Amino acid sequence: MREKILSYIETNSRIDMHDLAIMMGTDEATIMNELEEMEQAHIICGYHTLINWEKAGIEKVTAMIEVRVTPQRGMGFDKVAERIYNYPEVNSVYLISGGFDFMVTLEGKTLREVSEFVSDKLSPLDSVLSTKTNFILKKYKDHGTIMAEQRKDERELVSL
Repeated sequence: MREKILSYIETNSRIDMHDLAIMMGTDEATIMNELEEMEQAHIICGYHTLINWEKAGIEKVTAMIEVRVTPQRGMGFDKVAERIYNYPEVNSVYLISGGFDFMVTLEGKTLREVSEFVSDKLSPLDSVLSTKTNFILKKYKDHGTIMAEQRKDERELVSL
């Protein structure tokens, strides 16, 4: 039951508890108890709203920064990740495979603001060997949601 509840709320966290209970074939109290248990166990870590800032007319710059580090003795990558994710500007930190160790995402008002974070706060950390900043130019799909306007096919149908 947990997996089904999680699947439903992952795509629509605003789903009505009554509707979810009907879909799950149970009562609202059971659903509420399951959700509360999963929140307490940090299975559910938060509820977020996906916003198309471009359509809202609000300028934001999103960057994905690849970071190569030297892991700390006895702590591995965890201690370095903790130092990075504790900056309020940072949205996410992922340990990744490939040529870099971490993928860090953050948002700022301008390219300069993001660049200054990287040069003034991230790069000077003792464990950081190198960074590579990638700016997102346009979002087409985010968290499973299509963000780009889908073009309508305006061609006329011709049949022979």
